[in-house]
Order: sequence, then C-alpha cells, then structure tokens
Amino acid sequence: EVQLVESGGDLVQAGGSLRLSCAASGFTFDDYAIGWFRQAPGKEREAVSTISIRDGRTYPANAVKGRFTISSDSLKNTVYLQMNNLNLDDTAVYYCSADEDLGLVIAGHAGNWGQGTQVTVSL
Repeated sequence: EVQLVESGGDLVQAGGSLRLSCAASGFTFDDYAIGWFRQAPGKEREAVSTISIRDGRTYPANAVKGRFTISSDSLKNTVYLQMNNLNLDDTAVYYCSADEDLGLVIAGHAGNWGQGTQVTVSL
C-alpha cells in the first residue's frame, strides 16, 4: 500500500524558512515522480514543484522559482521541500503526491496523495 506522510509545516514569519518532508513507503521509490502541491482557503489546489526521483530532474512552478527547492533522499525514501523567503501567499496546506507517471504528477492527477501539512506565514 502506497503511503505518503507529510511533516514540517508550522507557523513562520514572513521572510522565514521551512523544510517540509514527504516520507514515502509501499512502492519502489526510484521508479516514481513525487510532487508538492498546495491549497489555500478558498483557492484551487496548485502545483509547487515535482521531482523525477530516478534522474533528479525538477519542475518548479513559476511562483516558487528561486525560493523553493525540491530534493530527494533515496536512502530515506523521502522528498523534501526547502522553502525560503516565505510570504503571506505561501500560506496553505501542502500535500505531496506520487505516481509512476511523471506527467500525471505534474498535472496534479497522481494516484497517491498524503494528508497534508499546514504552513502559515504571518507578518
């Protein structure tokens, strides 16, 4: 059974940093792509960044380029999202998703999702 467990969400001041983790189990980690998405209250879910585990290629959204970095650790079966220079618009529940099909992950249609972790940015 595929399981994705997010952690690391917190309350942080604008300009601060957080690192989110997505611990994966139940599948061959290196065969998958894993993406981070977020959903703010009253807004549609949006893509943040995706990584293809096998080749390490990353696909960040324009809104986070230069501020957020996605990475993976195949020994720990974990994907990280390092978030720097956070602003109020980054407040959201952050979810990770996984699928063997990179395109599905990027499009937000991955077959597997975690429960999410709350990130709140304050002034």
